[in-house]
Order: sequence, then structure tokens, then C-alpha cells
Amino acid sequence: MLRKIAVVLMEDIALFEFGVLAEVFGLDRTDDGVPPFDFKVCSTTPGVPMRTSSHSQVIAPYGLEELEDADLVAVPATNWRHGYDERILDALRKAEARGAIMLSVCSGAFVLGAAGLLEGRGCTTHWRYVDRFMAEFPTAKIDPDVLFVDDGNIITSAGTAAGIDACLHLVRRELGSAVATRIARRMVVPPQRDGGQRQYVEVPVPECSAESLQPVLNWMIDNLTTDHTVPALARRAQMSERTFARRFVAETGTTPLKWVTTQRVLRARTLLEQTRMGIEQIAGESGFGTAALLRHHFRRVVGVPPQDYRRTFQTAG
Repeated sequence: MLRKIAVVLMEDIALFEFGVLAEVFGLDRTDDGVPPFDFKVCSTTPGVPMRTSSHSQVIAPYGLEELEDADLVAVPATNWRHGYDERILDALRKAEARGAIMLSVCSGAFVLGAAGLLEGRGCTTHWRYVDRFMAEFPTAKIDPDVLFVDDGNIITSAGTAAGIDACLHLVRRELGSAVATRIARRMVVPPQRDGGQRQYVEVPVPECSAESLQPVLNWMIDNLTTDHTVPALARRAQMSERTFARRFVAETGTTPLKWVTTQRVLRARTLLEQTRMGIEQIAGESGFGTAALLRHHFRRVVGVPPQDYRRTFQTAG
């Protein structure tokens, strides 16, 4: 059961991510059938204002001793730094060692990592920080595509609003679907979102690292509805098929088929966001030919079906 929740704050705390934890666990919703939580906001300097990442201050009224008997210890996002207060890291280690559930939101995973709690454990963080996270914690098993990772007593969420998904998942796991649904309804959010954070990653059009193939790549992007074969592309590049295939992989990091498929998905994403074209028409305009083929490749690359992506991101009036 989740009874006592301790949230650890430190300088440069992210207000939204802290607010997610306060919204899910810090409000009294007993009138709606939600069990009461003993919500403690803690720091190394209780009662002293701390700066946030959004030009304001917050005060944690409790000290780190509140972590000693908390059922859940949560770490919201904070600015990445080379070192974290050892008092916080030690308190996190002790809480995890006695069996407390540990939850991080967004870049809060760096704090759990610095405490040594993610070695060999499944985890995630905001997609923008994945490379830095992997370099700093190479033994952690990070999944950059999901909204959150549940690894038993350690739950980590992706960026910002994914903290809501992680918190509601934890409530559902520990207290049941009915309680999670009541909280979600009061927050006016879905009890469970589909897909992962891949759908929120802006993928740039890759550029060739050398001039030799750039004209061919530009032509492929301008002609996505063309059936691109290696022999035809090699002729356009004035190379042998073997040389072209080898050069293409060397300069783009992938094969012609995978490269053009990615470009077609990018075109489909743009059309889904900015137009009201039907799926069949988008499939034709992006070079997939059929809606079935578009759905197959789109879900594989982006993580959600085209219609779900459109509902989230469409900007066309």
C-alpha cells in the first residue's frame, strides 16, 4: 500500500515535474474514494527557499529523515549537474535498500543513477538526455522509446508529462484501476496513454556526410513516390551498384531502403500534422502506396498508429 510519500527537492527543481507528484499524491481526494496519502516534501535545508528552473522559489518543510519510513520516495526533474548532494544520495540508497519504491520524473533519473540505484536496471529519461545518460551510467538498461519503465521497486519516467503516466501506473499497480481512474478523471487526463515518447521526438532530415551522394539524397526526398532501387540509384550516382551500396551505408549509416522508408514516415508525419488528407491519400503522397503499408512502417518507426499521432499533433484547421 502507498501511505507515505516523500518527495526530495534540490536546487533548480522543475516546477511542473514536482507539480505532477503533488497533484497525484498531495491532494486530498478522500471524498472521491481515493485513500489518503501522507505527503512530505523534503530537502537538506527544510524551511529555506530553493530556486527553481523557472525563476521562482519553493520551500520544502521537511528534512531527509522523512525518507526513513516512506513507502514511496520520488525525485522530480532538476538541472543536470556533475555532482549531487551526498546526503541526498545516501538517503536514497538507504530508502531503496529497505524496500521503498523509488520513482523519478524526467531528469530525476540522473539522481537515482548517481546514487547507484540504476546499475543493471531498466529505466528511461527524457529523450533529449538519453545520450548523456548512457555515457554517465553505461550499465543502466535505458529504453529511450517508452513513457515510463517499471522495474519492480524502481519506476522512471520520460520527459515532463510522462511523469503523470508513471504516477498513475504506480497507483494502478498498488491501489487498483478504480483509484487510478478517479485520480485521472479529476486531473482531466487519460488513465493510460498509448505509445511511447518516440512520437514526440522531432526527427531531422539526415544529411550526407560527404558531397558525393547529397544530390541523390535530395532527389530521393523530392521523389518519394518513386520506386527507388539500388540499380536505378547507382546509375543516377554514376557508380557501380556495389560501390553505391557501400558508399550509401558509409555516408548515411543505413541502407537505401531503410533511409527512404524513414523519409516517407517523416513526410507522412508532416501531412498528418498539417493537412486533413485521408490515410490512403497520405500513403500515396508519402510513397507507401497503401494505407496498410503506411500503418505498418509508421507504427514501427514512431511507436503509435497514424490516426493516434494525428489526434495528438494535428495543427490543420
